[in-house]
Amino acid sequence: MIIGAGMAAGRLVEHLVADVTPYEITLFNAEPRGTYNRLMLSPVLAGDTTYEQIITHDADWYRRHRIAARLGERVERIDLTAKVVHGAKGPVPYDKLVIATGSTPFMIPLPGHDLDGVIAYRDLEDTERMMSLPKGARAVVIGGGLLGLEAAAGMAARGIEVTVVHLMDHLMERQLDPEAAALLLASLEEKGIRVMLGAQSEAIEGDQGRVAALRLKDGTRIPCDLLCMAVGIRPATTLAAEAGLQISKGIVVDDQMRTSNSDVFALGECTEHDGVLFGLVAPLYDQARVLADALNGRETRFAQKSLATKLKVTGCDLFSAGDFAEGPSRESIYSRDTASYRRLIIEDDRLIGAVMYGDTSEGSTYFDLIQSGESIAAQRETLIFGPVDATDLPRCSLAA
Repeated sequence: MIIGAGMAAGRLVEHLVADVTPYEITLFNAEPRGTYNRLMLSPVLAGDTTYEQIITHDADWYRRHRIAARLGERVERIDLTAKVVHGAKGPVPYDKLVIATGSTPFMIPLPGHDLDGVIAYRDLEDTERMMSLPKGARAVVIGGGLLGLEAAAGMAARGIEVTVVHLMDHLMERQLDPEAAALLLASLEEKGIRVMLGAQSEAIEGDQGRVAALRLKDGTRIPCDLLCMAVGIRPATTLAAEAGLQISKGIVVDDQMRTSNSDVFALGECTEHDGVLFGLVAPLYDQARVLADALNGRETRFAQKSLATKLKVTGCDLFSAGDFAEGPSRESIYSRDTASYRRLIIEDDRLIGAVMYGDTSEGSTYFDLIQSGESIAAQRETLIFGPVDATDLPRCSLAA
């Protein structure tokens, strides 16, 4: 029994089908559809692709693989003692249960957050709400992270007047340093997107039950026809918690994705492993492989890995890895032109961090050096250019 049909659950099902698992699989999904590539919702919003092109498992796929897919049916509760899942259309017994409920978007509890026209950016319905805006409509996006900027760029591409409101002093502060973020900001402004940094939201104003404006703490009022909050996610643990499973920040799992109940496993963004939550796709796919092995009696174990972040935001390539904070014992090497930016952070002759905007082709090289911890003393003057012949290359700038 699998609860959820997100990308992690979809990968698990693919592994189980390929392994010719002895289980009869029943899958519940509250959404009225199977697995689709959520990472591709931004191109759908921008009009570069269609929803049909990002579907990975539709009803026919489940039928062909003899999976009982109860799409559009919400699970109401889990009875661990009787080993029964109670769906909206009736109870279903299980031998092994996988909870893959994913995450829920965090909605800032501002006055007016429940007005019509205030949405998150999480699923197809949210995307369709933004796509339904007429050209010339006004939208506000709260949040200058990846999802917020993708929502803003997608709507702007459709002729919507978009304002991004971000609390911090530069965009994508978890992935980018201020210099790279400044280049990203310039790119957004070239697309006609207004960005307000260091801006604190105070209230959402409405008119006859529908959103009309966002009011900032300094009194600034930003009129809008739609307001999208993209300020983070939280593990969806309610179902597991009500069943009596161990919950901390997420559903607590061991190295084989087993919960506090030996016949119940958890997978994806709803999980917590060794105190860590997960949002990137790569570790979720690793979890799916480990869980498929566990369900088939193999002793694979999930191990967390350091990850680099390589993203494409509004058509711009970004890369960050390691620790790129300033420090008294650290040096930064920079390379910058009108279209790209690189910064390498060095401590004790070792590369400990890298940030790139534009040309990210050497990202894997830098990530390997960060992971290995090997000395870069012999490459210090040329490392910024990657593994190339450094003869006659311009000198890089070095800043303590």
